[in-house]
Amino acid sequence: MMRMPARALAPLAVALLAATPAMAQDGPKIDTGDTAWMLISTALVLMMTIPGLALFYAGMVRKKNVLATMMQSFTITALVTVVWMVAGYSIAFGEGGPWFGDLSKLFLSGLAENWDKPFTLGSGDGAVAFTIPETVFLMFQMTFAIITPALITGAFADRMRFSAMVLFSVLWSLLVYSPIAHWVWHPNGWIFALGALDFAGGTVVHINAGVAGLVSALVLGKRVGYGHDNMSPYNLALAVIGAALLWVGWFGFNAGSAGGAGARAGMAMLVTQIAAGVAALTWLFAEWATKGKPSVLGAISGAVAGLVAITPASGFVLPVPALIIGVVAGLGGFWGATGLKHLCGYDDSLDAFGVHGVCGIIGSLLTGVFAYGALSATTAVPDGYSGSFDQFLTQVYATVAVIGYTAIASFILLKVTDVIVGLRVPEEEEREGLDVTQHGERIA
Repeated sequence: MMRMPARALAPLAVALLAATPAMAQDGPKIDTGDTAWMLISTALVLMMTIPGLALFYAGMVRKKNVLATMMQSFTITALVTVVWMVAGYSIAFGEGGPWFGDLSKLFLSGLAENWDKPFTLGSGDGAVAFTIPETVFLMFQMTFAIITPALITGAFADRMRFSAMVLFSVLWSLLVYSPIAHWVWHPNGWIFALGALDFAGGTVVHINAGVAGLVSALVLGKRVGYGHDNMSPYNLALAVIGAALLWVGWFGFNAGSAGGAGARAGMAMLVTQIAAGVAALTWLFAEWATKGKPSVLGAISGAVAGLVAITPASGFVLPVPALIIGVVAGLGGFWGATGLKHLCGYDDSLDAFGVHGVCGIIGSLLTGVFAYGALSATTAVPDGYSGSFDQFLTQVYATVAVIGYTAIASFILLKVTDVIVGLRVPEEEEREGLDVTQHGERIA
């Protein structure tokens, strides 16, 4: 089976570059150490959505919407689990062509016969073999499919009907997330073949969710009272706990995308920590300099900005570039969540686009600048870094393609959802709060 260059490998596949001679002679075998690490990573990524993102978002809304906000993350976790099992996994990782996976894996067809065998993605000379079973691969990828639509909810917090959120999440998962995952992470995908680098989801997760969030905010319009009512967070302590869980869970997100417990996972974990730390400090000091005080919300938002930006680069860069990516992400996220939003006048409630969209773009582009030869397929140069202008242009091409498709498809799906169930709650229900009007419950 032909080994593939790292720039053309999906997350999990890059670890195979170091395949041993025994593996080459005897074929891939399930490695218990790699499988154990991937099981742990899967649990860490699931923790990012519940309880991580649920607490992070709930702590930033007003008291009357706390339960409804947490309910969105919890429901999406259950919903996408079923959607992924029924069809999403097949669309993303079925063989298919450059644009769309086939339906050969509907309802996880074929898994019963191969659950205890090594997993191969793709076929022929382009196939990539893994040292983990397919059950672990598809479960790990499921957690990515779960958190991506959950991130979008931050953009329309406080005003979308629960029924609309459910319908939109199902349609978006099948028609936006899964096809883009196929483009980027399946050997048959056109962005995969292009050679664009996305180690753990800069395009598939963060740019995808951020752009969809921006479109959602524009289509739904501003919250009632936006710009003059007090919309201060109900409980930032919850948001801090959520951000801390996201930070820890992100090690599964990025280091888990190495596909095993090896040196690449170690480097991915290290650069993830560095980028998160420096981005938190950068946002904090930027806020301190411009507003007079460093805020708790700014510090935790900065950490998330750094985590987002390092995601596509985490398997391809060294520590010093990670430091630079973190600084740029801290400044970019601060601008996206404050200056850009107010300049353009849209209401991205919890900065889904300002943090995930803006910093996802930053990370995707800077990956092309800083990719290191020994970690990627670019040619190493004597002084260390080997990002190239050609690779940068490839990153631009992939980034623009994902932005364009996501924006158009999300707009259409929002309009379809509006026709079927209606997108936004009535004004009086929005004023009363979604906890009561959508779920009949309230914080005591």
